[in-house]
Amino acid sequence: MKKLLIVTALSLCAAAVQAKDIVDTAVAAGSFKTLATALTAAGLIDTLKGKGPFTVFAPTDAAFAKIPKADLDALLADKAKLTAVLTYHVVAGKVMAKDVKAGKVKTVQGSEITVATAGGVTVDGAKVTKTDIAADNGVIHVIDSVILPK
Repeated sequence: MKKLLIVTALSLCAAAVQAKDIVDTAVAAGSFKTLATALTAAGLIDTLKGKGPFTVFAPTDAAFAKIPKADLDALLADKAKLTAVLTYHVVAGKVMAKDVKAGKVKTVQGSEITVATAGGVTVDGAKVTKTDIAADNGVIHVIDSVILPK
């Protein structure tokens, strides 16, 4: 009986510790409030909670703060443009830091981003400041600026 109780308790603990998707992982980190707001405004929450896998180059709140408030407010109000900007930060597949190579990479938005590896990794000039934040449907790499499609 005691063994059964231990096994049941362990099973309950394992069920309570579920992996988080990209959105939940970003929200839990606490430094992506503007990104979460933007994803909600663009209607992309369900997409990034989906199966994936996705690689997200996630701008922090400080990165969004570099955009003048009037410009950011206008972007948040323009769903089509906001969707294009946000999906420009997403690459299909799960690319860990050790697998990053310099060159052009197609985004979910359809355009290509330029990844450089000399002197640290950058994506369209935005510096990658933290890598390999694992989620159950992909990975997040933190960037210091919002990148915009050409």
